[in-house]
Amino acid sequence: MKHLRIHTKEKPYTCNVCKKAFSRRSTLTQHFRTHTKEKLYECHTCHKSFSCLSYLTIHLRTHTKEKPFVCVVCNKAFSHRSTLKSHLLTHTNEKPFACDFCDKTFRQSNNLMEHLRTHTKEKPYSCDECNKTFSRQHSLTSHLRTHSKEKPFACDVCNKAFSDPSTLRNHLRTHTKEKPFACDVCNRAFSQRSTLHRHLRTHTREKPYACDICHKTFSRRSYLMRHLKTHTGEKPFACEICYKTFSRRFSLTCHFRTHTKEKPFVCEVCNRAFSDQSSLRDHIRIHTKEKPFVCEICNKAFRQHSSLMQHLRTHTQEKPFACNKCNKTFSHRHSFNNHLRTHTKERPFVCDTCKKAFSDRSNLKNHLRTHTKEKPYACGICSKTFSQSATLTRHSMTHSKEKPFVCEVCGKSFSQHSYLKTHLWTHTNQKPFACNDCEKTFCTRGNLISHLRTHTKEKPHACNICNKTFSHRFTLTGHLLRHTKEKPYRCEVCNKNFFDHSALRTHLWTHTEDKPYECDICNKAFSMRPSLMQHLRTHTKEKPFACDKCNKTFSHRHSFNSHLRTHTKEKPFVCDSCDKAFTDRSTLKNHLRTHTKEKPYACSICSKTFSQRPTLTRHLMTHSKEKPFVCEICDKSFSQHSILKTHLWTHTDQKPFSCSVCDKKFCQLAQLKDHLRIHTNEKPFACEFCNKAFSQRSYLTGHLRTHTNERPYACDVCNKAFSGASSLTRHLRTHTNEKPYDCNICSKIFSLRHHLTRHLRTHTKEKPYTCHVCYKTFSQRPHVIGHLRTHTNEKPSVCDICNKAFFDHWDLKKHSRTHTNYKPYKCDTCNKTFSWNSNLMMHLRTHTKEKPYECDICKKTFSFHSNLKGHLRMHTNEKEYACDICNKAFLYPSTLKAHLRIHTREKPHTCHFCNKTFSHRNNFVGHLRIHTNEKPFACDLCNKAFSHRSNLKTHLRTHTNEKPFVCHVCNNAFSDHSSLIRHMRSHAKEKPFPCDICNKTFSKRWDLKKHLRTHTK
Repeated sequence: MKHLRIHTKEKPYTCNVCKKAFSRRSTLTQHFRTHTKEKLYECHTCHKSFSCLSYLTIHLRTHTKEKPFVCVVCNKAFSHRSTLKSHLLTHTNEKPFACDFCDKTFRQSNNLMEHLRTHTKEKPYSCDECNKTFSRQHSLTSHLRTHSKEKPFACDVCNKAFSDPSTLRNHLRTHTKEKPFACDVCNRAFSQRSTLHRHLRTHTREKPYACDICHKTFSRRSYLMRHLKTHTGEKPFACEICYKTFSRRFSLTCHFRTHTKEKPFVCEVCNRAFSDQSSLRDHIRIHTKEKPFVCEICNKAFRQHSSLMQHLRTHTQEKPFACNKCNKTFSHRHSFNNHLRTHTKERPFVCDTCKKAFSDRSNLKNHLRTHTKEKPYACGICSKTFSQSATLTRHSMTHSKEKPFVCEVCGKSFSQHSYLKTHLWTHTNQKPFACNDCEKTFCTRGNLISHLRTHTKEKPHACNICNKTFSHRFTLTGHLLRHTKEKPYRCEVCNKNFFDHSALRTHLWTHTEDKPYECDICNKAFSMRPSLMQHLRTHTKEKPFACDKCNKTFSHRHSFNSHLRTHTKEKPFVCDSCDKAFTDRSTLKNHLRTHTKEKPYACSICSKTFSQRPTLTRHLMTHSKEKPFVCEICDKSFSQHSILKTHLWTHTDQKPFSCSVCDKKFCQLAQLKDHLRIHTNEKPFACEFCNKAFSQRSYLTGHLRTHTNERPYACDVCNKAFSGASSLTRHLRTHTNEKPYDCNICSKIFSLRHHLTRHLRTHTKEKPYTCHVCYKTFSQRPHVIGHLRTHTNEKPSVCDICNKAFFDHWDLKKHSRTHTNYKPYKCDTCNKTFSWNSNLMMHLRTHTKEKPYECDICKKTFSFHSNLKGHLRMHTNEKEYACDICNKAFLYPSTLKAHLRIHTREKPHTCHFCNKTFSHRNNFVGHLRIHTNEKPFACDLCNKAFSHRSNLKTHLRTHTNEKPFVCHVCNNAFSDHSSLIRHMRSHAKEKPFPCDICNKTFSKRWDLKKHLRTHTK
């Protein structure tokens, strides 16, 4: 009977309350509980109660995470059968439920029922607390949480809680950046469907929400609600700090951030922060170049809707904002608000830095740039930047030569209206601004203000870099250009730039060769009057500038000023590159050439160039062989007076220059300066090719020859050339076999002094060079330099053939011979050849069995020093070579290098027989012996041979019965480590070798191999 009612549509059971009919009594009983609010079934976990047992069963799955209903198409699981049923329709695209009113179709009947209420306006779900009605049950449920403040849906990322799952779902997209809803017109994507619907109205121009009072229409309900408050004047939201009221909560929230300085919305492109979302959205359009708001009259596009509305008033001439005091009207609200402040004298916008107040926010914004030095407006032609848009507009006219403001009297045109206004007073002879002190009159107020400072000595314009003050702003502007090195005035003839217009005007005379100022005595002409006045003093011998301290007089002011600085120790001319200071501008000019490498003075004989004129003069004497300075004692002659002066001290044994640190004395000041750099570690001479720095110029000269490959010093015997004289001297000793330096301890002799010095440290155990990172000491400077690069990981020496990099040049040199296979050193015993003499010396010890290196602790001896060094770490347990990945430490760098290949999976050694690759060289060498059948390691007792030394070592224990590897569990002993490891697996029940076919595991590799044969049979 129950089943037949499905076909007959019979519903005999009717609800007495709402008259709704049902086909089953049990369904009516469940329905009746919606009226009585009876909930008999309670969840034992969260104590939530339900009116129906099936609802409880479904609810329990939220705790157990059980999802018994699986989609056969995509294997997605669901906790509800109905959800699975709805999901299956997404595969078939079936929407069986159609609306009778609008033909819209739905996958589920409840979706159709909810949709029908949009036509019938039925809202059957009512809130018991505020009587608000809803068309959907879940809307009521969400609304009830606004009363209970319940927010059961929490974000897993930021823990923010929400009252509705759909709100949580939308929120999660702020983390995932997912935007699944795309516009079909412009392809713009949105994270929420409602945002897409609002956006579509910008294309369709649909405005479904109308004001009942003025009939104005809006595209959004929120816009309508906001608009209605303009009629009612309602502003229910008040700021707790300044009590300002707002019609919208959002406006209050944004306003509150002006107090807290909070800017939570950050642009992902330029990291600029904003206090509200809309400002960020408008800002983003600057990056995207998007202008979605288009004027229907002139098609001009705008980034913001407000900008479009303001623009439309330029067509309609509408000025809706009227001042009630002076009746002046304005087309823009902000212009109106700014105007009102001219009446109230209100200045609400205050600079946080200097507390200066402004009536307009834009004026404050422009003012702030005087502190931040921000210049966001750039000229598209010369890239010059400006802090204000108006300044850029005026500057653009200097390129376009546009002068739109024309004088009606004389027809002269000007680029700015203020210039025209000032010019008009030249016709009327009007000078309305008079000085009260001297009654001098001026055309402009600015000129009067500047003039008044000549009386008050006021200098209000200060340089923010050097704090120098000026009475005029334009003087400060010119001064600032000295710091920025900006030269805005360019000569159109030679393109040379100048700081100020007067300097350009003076320079132009060098092109016209106009020299209007002539000397009456010698007829010499000058382009400037000051130059003539200075010249006349060469005739009159006049020296009008006298020093107050030493009474010395000068004919030129700049010479006098430079001299004064020798008393005050002032050095105002600072190099921008190295911050070195000078007393004279010309000295700075010469110094700057050490950075720019400019050499304007050229030798007419050999074309060699120099940075200073005196250097050229000295150089010319090398061509003329002129040596005008003669020693009166020994008649030796010199090309320079300074060299003669230094030479004279060799006769008197005088060393007048003493080091204040170590009291060492020198003949020359230059030698002392070079020496002092040893203490200060100063290296002022930098290589222009590789930026390497040196403490002495001679070192730099020698180094430069490594780049230019210049070798001016040649050996007379073998014609080999060298870059330095000292290198040639050392080389000559290879021909003469001269070894002038002998050790006073062991009488060993050396051809070079530094070889002797290095050798002596083997006796004294001195290690004067210390690493400043790990404080390790070294006996030689190259060793500490190479060691420091192990900390910085710097490898400056690169192989030209394989691009492999090394810590020092010596390692590169050794590596290079691996490419050339150059092995000049041969062993007389076995004829084996070596790339280096040191390698041969070490090899010879394998024949002589010499072991000169002894451990001080256990007296064990070694053939090689590196072996002793590694052995000592076994006593100290020092493992200074650590892996950056797993922090495992090793005694030797080679062991670390081999270990790193475990992480990188690098196998650089390839067998040319079978192409098998290996990560370690010793494994590779051992493998090759499988192909060659070479077994170089023989047992002295039984003559059995082995391909690996380790195999021989293990074999010897069969003779000695030595079993050094002991199990700590059962004390069983083994002769090799691998046997112990296999044994340990019997305790741990570990079976690391699985069968790929049947997944059976084994504790030994051999057992796995035997097992695999059972599959191949």
